[in-house]
Amino acid sequence: MFLTPDMVQKALYRSLVDDIPNGATLMFAHGFAVHFKQVEPRSDLNVALIAPKGPGGLVRRQFEEGHGVPCLVAIHQDANGDALKIALAYAAGIGGARAGVIETTFAEETETDLFGEQAVLCGGATELIVAGFETLVEAGYQPEVAYYEVMHELKLIVDLLHEGGLRKMHKFISDTAAWGDMISGPRVVDDRARAAMKEILTEIQDGTFARNWIAENDSGMPEFKRLMQADLEHPIEQVGSTLRSRMDWLQD
Repeated sequence: MFLTPDMVQKALYRSLVDDIPNGATLMFAHGFAVHFKQVEPRSDLNVALIAPKGPGGLVRRQFEEGHGVPCLVAIHQDANGDALKIALAYAAGIGGARAGVIETTFAEETETDLFGEQAVLCGGATELIVAGFETLVEAGYQPEVAYYEVMHELKLIVDLLHEGGLRKMHKFISDTAAWGDMISGPRVVDDRARAAMKEILTEIQDGTFARNWIAENDSGMPEFKRLMQADLEHPIEQVGSTLRSRMDWLQD
């Protein structure tokens, strides 16, 4: 089971390939390396994907609590005729089958996962938070108050969405918040934002993102490090660090 970062899987596979027994099964938790041909497995191997829809720590916690994180499963090569059976057994073994397993392809899992990270979950959400923080602070509001409004309270909304979708969120927020949601949300995520999302998806589908990311890694990740440092030095991080230090339960 390949659980290393995407960018080291090529070297890892090359270091192992001569020692992998004929007819073995290679499994991946994300399809990037195989889909973008960083890893091109031998033809005698089963190649399967079991992608939990959550990070490793959450997968483990859910398993220990008797629950599970939903999984996607896909088969790239079925050399022995039992690749899907083995993949489903692994999904069940880590608790994923308790929550549901959906069959997909390496391409669909990889492209939708990258899009979700970039346009919504990580890139989109964090940029929205930072932009909201900057808007309030530039208008003269206290940074601490701005932090609570656009960063801290986000978890409360995400929890409602996670538990019951849009319906549960609307049930538990105020009518004022719901009205503002429905009339103002489309002004922020407008046609320009949707066009940018389509452009991002196209770059993922045609391999542009993968080529650029592979090249960035090969060059020592100078731009990655620059952008990461800028993120960590943003005032929202300085304010947030101070406020979070007063909430000791966040460290539990």
